[in-house]
Amino acid sequence: MSEAPVGRRERKKAATRQAIADAALRLFLRHGYDRVGIRDVAEAADVSTTTVFKHFSGKEALVFDEDRDREAALVAAVRDRTDGQGVLDALRRHVLDVFLPVASDPRAGEFSDLVNSSPDLRAYAERMWTRHTDSLAEAIADEVGADRDDPACRALARFVLDVPTLVRDRRDRREAVEAIFDLLDRGWAER
Repeated sequence: MSEAPVGRRERKKAATRQAIADAALRLFLRHGYDRVGIRDVAEAADVSTTTVFKHFSGKEALVFDEDRDREAALVAAVRDRTDGQGVLDALRRHVLDVFLPVASDPRAGEFSDLVNSSPDLRAYAERMWTRHTDSLAEAIADEVGADRDDPACRALARFVLDVPTLVRDRRDRREAVEAIFDLLDRGWAER
């Protein structure tokens, strides 16, 4: 089945959203998150403040403009895995294929510095990941035939979502990701 073509209106909305996000990030990186207001972002993107709020729920959301896409990709990693591939292996592959390239981007350090420079952004990032816990845990539960509020599914989702934070400052991120997933796969053994 082929997807319906995206209409001009949807393309224009997506382009406007991207222009706003790009302008916001440029301003935040140049002047600091706390020194830039929504009006500044709207002016830089050549839109009204009303338009900014049509596309983003608030100032913090401007920094994390790919939040919905990341959540959908996490759920898809579980639901669309190949035949015979376990949930944990699918999540490991997703983290290795998606997170590692993002973390290796030369701009990643600058973005991390931006987030860490503001208590509001750090708190928003934590809430954002917590929101993903629910949808990822439900997808895991559905796939393994567990109740949607199963604590083991919630724990696995939360552990997976914490991987980027746990390995962010590691010299060899791939090795660190593999070690965490090995722990999730085999359990803790006294060293």
